[in-house]
Amino acid sequence: VDADLKPLTTCSWGFFYALNFRNINSITSNNKNLQSKYNEVSLFKFLEQMTSLKIKIKLIIVIFHCMILNLSIAQNLGNEKMVKLSFLGGEWIGISKTYENGKLIKEIPVFERINYDLDSSILVLQLNSEALLLHTIIYFDETDNTYYYYPFSKHGVRPAPAVFKNGQLVVQSSEIKRFIFAKTEQGFREYGEVFENGRWIKYFQDDFINTN
Repeated sequence: VDADLKPLTTCSWGFFYALNFRNINSITSNNKNLQSKYNEVSLFKFLEQMTSLKIKIKLIIVIFHCMILNLSIAQNLGNEKMVKLSFLGGEWIGISKTYENGKLIKEIPVFERINYDLDSSILVLQLNSEALLLHTIIYFDETDNTYYYYPFSKHGVRPAPAVFKNGQLVVQSSEIKRFIFAKTEQGFREYGEVFENGRWIKYFQDDFINTN
């Protein structure tokens, strides 16, 4: 290199190194800024996702609690309704009477055991006589606010809706037949009626006394 150009060349290389060092620092600094911004965005997205997840979890918990509360309310309502039938509970002995055209034509002994089951959500009736064997389940459906009467016999089952009014359980087995359970001084009575000629006519009556 020419001696006259050496200072210039040295200066040029120095400027080149200085320029490149500044660019390297600038790139490194920019990378750090980008990395910092990326970290900030990632952290924001993470926090946003966590916040959204927390909201979803809280919403699920609230819905679950509402379901439990509704179930508890429904169960309490069902239990309250079933308690009204407690006068039927026990082991019973009685006389079953059959009527025809309003006249008594037959009397036979009858036995019945009635007790709650499934945490008092249903009432089980087991009736035994020489004329009839019957296994009946009564429960209260909270969805339609109705009692249901399921009488199982050798011939099958025919469920029927029922209502509790005036201290009596009235089972509407068909449009023209009904069964009525009512408390008496010594126990309870069940009787059946058929609708004929514009009026209800009794066709059977079972009177029970508690054996306990």
